[in-house]
Amino acid sequence: MIWALGGVHGLDIHGTAATTARPDDTVDFGDGWEHYGGSPGGHRYSKANQITADNLDRLAPAWEYRTGDMTARADHMERAATEGTPILVGDSLVFCTPFNEVIALDPGTGSERWRFDAEIDLGQDPANQFVCRGVAHWKTEGSSPACASRIFMGTNDGRLIAIDATHGGRCPGFGVDGEVRIDPGMALIWPGEFQITSPPVTVGDTVVVGSAIGDNARVAAPAGSVRAFDARNGSLRWEWDPIPRTTRDPASPSWRGSQPPQEGHANAWAPLAVDEGRDLVFVPTTSPSPDFFGGLRPGDNRHANSVVALEGATGKVRWSFQTVHHDIWDYDLPAQPGLFSVWRDGRLHDVVAQVTKTGMVFVLDRDTGEPFLPVEERSVSDVGAAGEWLSPTQPFPAATPLIVPDRLSPDDAFGLTLFDRLHCRARIEDSLADGLFTPPSEQGTLVYPFTGGGANWGGGAYDPARNLLIVNMNSLAHHVQLIPADRVAAARKVFPDQEVSPQAGAPFGMKREVLLSPLGVPCAPPPWGVLAAVDLANGELVWRKPLGDIAGVTLGFPNLGGPIVTASGLVFIGATLDDYLRAFDVGTGQELWRWKLPAAGQATPMTYIWEGRQYIVIYAGGNPNSRSNLGDALMAFALH
Repeated sequence: MIWALGGVHGLDIHGTAATTARPDDTVDFGDGWEHYGGSPGGHRYSKANQITADNLDRLAPAWEYRTGDMTARADHMERAATEGTPILVGDSLVFCTPFNEVIALDPGTGSERWRFDAEIDLGQDPANQFVCRGVAHWKTEGSSPACASRIFMGTNDGRLIAIDATHGGRCPGFGVDGEVRIDPGMALIWPGEFQITSPPVTVGDTVVVGSAIGDNARVAAPAGSVRAFDARNGSLRWEWDPIPRTTRDPASPSWRGSQPPQEGHANAWAPLAVDEGRDLVFVPTTSPSPDFFGGLRPGDNRHANSVVALEGATGKVRWSFQTVHHDIWDYDLPAQPGLFSVWRDGRLHDVVAQVTKTGMVFVLDRDTGEPFLPVEERSVSDVGAAGEWLSPTQPFPAATPLIVPDRLSPDDAFGLTLFDRLHCRARIEDSLADGLFTPPSEQGTLVYPFTGGGANWGGGAYDPARNLLIVNMNSLAHHVQLIPADRVAAARKVFPDQEVSPQAGAPFGMKREVLLSPLGVPCAPPPWGVLAAVDLANGELVWRKPLGDIAGVTLGFPNLGGPIVTASGLVFIGATLDDYLRAFDVGTGQELWRWKLPAAGQATPMTYIWEGRQYIVIYAGGNPNSRSNLGDALMAFALH
């Protein structure tokens, strides 16, 4: 099996890259990388331009640092996803391992400065693997008390920890012994059901975190609350639950089941974004519990599957835009909202660009949440399981086509052999497959793109000079089958090696599997991974290319991790299963350079200038869910 997570037909689209001139002073970026996404708004862009298309032949490793996880935690690596992106804090490069160790390195040599271990329980069973995508930095103004410069990290066991950025010790004035233990609000079914996997964000003197919660276990599940704490002492400032718990909540009419709703989740497991000037935190929310049956929560379920702008000081909802009504497909918003400034009609427009699992890109006005690029409601399939409630329409961007296809027919079946193709064709024929938003069924439904996306947590990168959003996506299919609740236990015995979940409290459990041939090859046609550029001024799909090689053939590989863009017009991305770090031309999508990593680089890279030299850094550790090569190396590249 080449993919265990939960193509563009034809492909290789070439457009004309945006060339609208914009004043240089409208681009206010540095050549460091002080935030997880490069900036609080997740631009993943750097004005560093030392590395260019003309000198990429001189780009080679500058240093390599090994965390030691492959030896010290060898027994746990099969449950660890290496997805971390470092940040540059003062004179240190700081990142976290999947096991919540925070490590600070010399940016020029990779030598270790300090190391902090959160000492999580490795015996837990994390619902989303052991993951730590990044950390946040916060610095007090004025006087210089202890821990004036601090690192914040969320942990796999639900803690928020404050660490002194200068030496790696705990900040004793924050919470209890430098940490706050977050109460999920109800007893957990198992240790690891509730985690924090993405980095916190700071807005003013407040630190904000989301959470990752195990899917499909039950209807009455932990709430997906976003929580904000005083960055100095750890006291709770506000808490926002995406699901309305009183009829006074304006979103309550869209939840027409039991009052208050018993459902949980709609959490924000993906990274958050911040606009300091507007005092806004932008939250990408997920589906309510459980994922694949919503008959107990009729209505659109507002604030779930939405981009939500919260006031940083109070947690009050400023606006909300829903990308999926009444989600029963696990189509969470999986990536950090991108806070970009788009040059159009001779002026800048502040927008929020949200990439999605469905392959769509929504572009919204940052002040109001209204579509900046047009969105229309389109009719979708209306035949669901017994007792299900369905939204008759779903929102679709009108200007931008889907980045990956949303419909799979028997004629599309792929296989390396005739037997493979015939097997895939039969599986597709036996499934409900009426395109995007075909409801889950007892017969079995194709969810395409699969629940891993489309886009995932790697998100996109923005080139402000060209108005181009660069995003990578997957093109695989899931087969999802509803199982009557009284037959779930028997199904687990019949399918011991597949995901069978109870969705306790609902009339159906579920079985989910990636649609693969007997040889373990996707039944959907290649490319199975693409890299694309969208002009955010008009929604045009400028170019789209397969991402990743199989046996030397560029068919496009499934991918996890995101791109970055530099001012010299280069896109850097790892993400694929073939272990390469690549560089592309941002205007055309042409691949210009690649380097074989010691393991899969399924993390988002970063770049910075240190002592006059530009570095590109990526964490190469792989992901067991994608069956990629595992490792524990942080690698830095520079010109030689």
